[in-house]
Amino acid sequence: MLKKIVSSICLLIAQKMIMAQVNLPIYPDSIFSTYYHQRVTLLQSLPETEGDVIFVGNSITDGGEWSELFDDKRVKNRGISGDVTAGVIRRLDEIAGRQPAKVFLMIGTNDLARNISPDSVVRNILLSVAYLKQQTPSTKVFVQSILPVNNIFGKFSGHSSKAEQIKTVNDQLKEKAAINHYTYIDLHTPFSDENGKLKANLTNDGLHLKGEAYLLWKHIVYPYVHDLQAKPSLIPLPQLVDWRNGNFPLYACETIVVKDDELQKEAERLKQYLQQKGFKIKIAKTVNKDEPFIEMQLDKNFTAPQLLMEAYRLNVDPGKIIITANTAHGIFNGIQTLQQLMRDGVMVNTCEIMDWPSFSWRGYMIDVGRNYQSVDLLKQQIDIMAKYKLNVFHFHPTEDIAWRIASKQYPQLTAPEHMLRNKGLYYSESDIKELIAFCKERYITFVPEIDMPGHSAAFKRAMKTDMQSDSGMVYIKNILKEFCTTYDIPYLHIGADEVKITNKNFVPEVTAYVESFGKKVIGWEPGGNFTDKTIRQMWMDDNAHVSANKIIQFVDSRHLYLNHMDPLESVVTIFNRMIGNKEKGDVSLLGGTLCMWHDRAVAKEEDVQKMNPVYPGILAFAERSWRGGGYKGWVANIGEPDSKQANEFTEFEVRLLDQQQHNFSGLPFPYAKQSAIQWKLYGPYDNGGDLSRQFLPEKSGVNKMQASKKAVGGTIVWRHWWATLIKAVLDGPKENTTWYASTQIWSDEEKVENFWIGFNNLSRSPATDSPKPGAWDNHQSKVWVNGKLIDTPDWKRGGQRGHSEIPLIDEGYEYRKPTKILLKKGWNEVLIKSPIGSFKGKDWQNPEKWMFTFVPV
Repeated sequence: MLKKIVSSICLLIAQKMIMAQVNLPIYPDSIFSTYYHQRVTLLQSLPETEGDVIFVGNSITDGGEWSELFDDKRVKNRGISGDVTAGVIRRLDEIAGRQPAKVFLMIGTNDLARNISPDSVVRNILLSVAYLKQQTPSTKVFVQSILPVNNIFGKFSGHSSKAEQIKTVNDQLKEKAAINHYTYIDLHTPFSDENGKLKANLTNDGLHLKGEAYLLWKHIVYPYVHDLQAKPSLIPLPQLVDWRNGNFPLYACETIVVKDDELQKEAERLKQYLQQKGFKIKIAKTVNKDEPFIEMQLDKNFTAPQLLMEAYRLNVDPGKIIITANTAHGIFNGIQTLQQLMRDGVMVNTCEIMDWPSFSWRGYMIDVGRNYQSVDLLKQQIDIMAKYKLNVFHFHPTEDIAWRIASKQYPQLTAPEHMLRNKGLYYSESDIKELIAFCKERYITFVPEIDMPGHSAAFKRAMKTDMQSDSGMVYIKNILKEFCTTYDIPYLHIGADEVKITNKNFVPEVTAYVESFGKKVIGWEPGGNFTDKTIRQMWMDDNAHVSANKIIQFVDSRHLYLNHMDPLESVVTIFNRMIGNKEKGDVSLLGGTLCMWHDRAVAKEEDVQKMNPVYPGILAFAERSWRGGGYKGWVANIGEPDSKQANEFTEFEVRLLDQQQHNFSGLPFPYAKQSAIQWKLYGPYDNGGDLSRQFLPEKSGVNKMQASKKAVGGTIVWRHWWATLIKAVLDGPKENTTWYASTQIWSDEEKVENFWIGFNNLSRSPATDSPKPGAWDNHQSKVWVNGKLIDTPDWKRGGQRGHSEIPLIDEGYEYRKPTKILLKKGWNEVLIKSPIGSFKGKDWQNPEKWMFTFVPV
């Protein structure tokens, strides 16, 4: 009877799909089973929740414990044993009414077993898709292929005889995916044996699935459930990656094979990681035949083009994973890559990776002198560093604001009355030793900085003397002796920048003293009168007189200060960087250090990560400092649409967003996809100093206008505030000009969407004034969406004069509530007005930032 009913409505379905309004046919309750009705009434009674990922289908779907498989309560099971396409249609209202984020549909094998034609099955599936798109346009729909069947078990002959019909349905579903706006997922191929039948090890009746089949299913759809790329998005991208067909069954692996005692620590590290993921795993020297295993091995004959100590090779085959390196550090690096490959927790894509770093020094610096951070928060950042193969942690605990290193000999240094912020908070001897050990466990070098003789007002308050005085020199030597004999460190950074040297012997004498304890000295450049043996950390380069000197070793930190960077611009700039203007390190250029100087006071320690692009910046820097390459000069823009530069960034951004989605849940990660936003730029218009002056794009719109230029990105920097040092979008920008920018934003339905909007991303170092009430900035910038002027935020401290001790609160788009904008269904027109007067700011605390940000989040 069902066949007759379905056939009779096929024409009706086809007609209705052509029409604008999709209506579902009504089926009599009598054609569905008792179990079907029992299950439907249960599903209808369950509470509605947001962001659901719903699996819809028959007994094959019904048998999956989806929320447990994905460890996510949002993943819901809407499978009903024995169901057919008509049954799915009958219950679509319940599914659509929940407005799910995603629907994964697999249906049709029971239809075919009842001799319903493949064309009818496809039409019903397309009707289901069309109805979902109509009722809940923002829902992403995934149509999964019908699985293969196998007749060797002698069961379900009505199903196992329909292999050709299954193939026909799948071919049509694949062909019609684009025009019907769904994503087709091919499960048939990976579930099939060489004869096109369901793999015998995945079933025990030829139709239904065993446990390992559901794990394979999870592995295949995992990236679709989590909005990830089909293959794991690795950061930093290894130097050589060869992806292959096949998977290593992680779920069946019980043994880590280690024959070198030197690698026991690394084996324990991987064992603990897998145990945290729920695996029962042991470490052994051998493994049973045919058992899948992971092996770590040292090979003294292993070679790499450079920096062999950190290089590794990673081979993933269907039966084994082998990490090979010359050192334990290389093995550690291989483990970090392997963990990214293990993203779904069940299988690992087969591949061969050969990898090595381009720079030996890949650092991250945090200023805890101005704003104290707890040991736990520092460990969080160090863990992230290790995951992405950074290997130098630069610890800056002494400043004008406070001295935060405990001293047995001079406890007054850390007395609360001598601190201006976070009074009484400092790092004890045990704290610092704990941090050193924590770094060492992760092959990260702990580099402390005792800044001298500048940035030392806290020292002066405590010791009642200047560092460069005779008495100050006695004190500082005693402090250095205590520090160097207490802590096992290879380097000591002495700062020596931004200070007038009144005692020309201070820096050389301190340098020699530190070196007498077997420590290598580092100093800021430009800075003090260093010896040639001192490693220079460049924050500027004074016409390259240091970086061109092959005798001097240096580390590049120029324009790598996260606190000065717009979050979106930061990732672009860092990704584009050519560290030290060289593609890879050499005897003089060691590498680079990314710096976090949040000079301004914060209300909570976590605000440093919220208000600055710490984690997005670390990932971009990890990519560049490991891979090498980049573009000479400092480039703050993504580039012209479809240019090589823009395409390279887009590929990286895909991996960055995958990492954000997968590894930074619950952590601040101020970044949003921007490479898909293309702007048409119109100008320049001479405003004669009148920033309110209106021009043609604002008066008549830009529909018929020819753009002057095109650009890509969520943040567009017209002219960088450090021009001409840093390249922005405009060539030869002029004062007293107005530019406009337009783009289009698509929406599947009329809805309110969140946006980051900003026109002056305040640096977190200078005491910049807050925006005035009713204004985005002091340029009279404006933004319209569909012709409607978007209101400025209701600033909590509008017009507040900048003050270093007044924490920022909502001045930056990345740490205030997003702007809510009502979008219409279809294309939405965005117009930005961005005038500028003089390029000279009111004072150094208030530079003229000529830029804008507009991006959906």
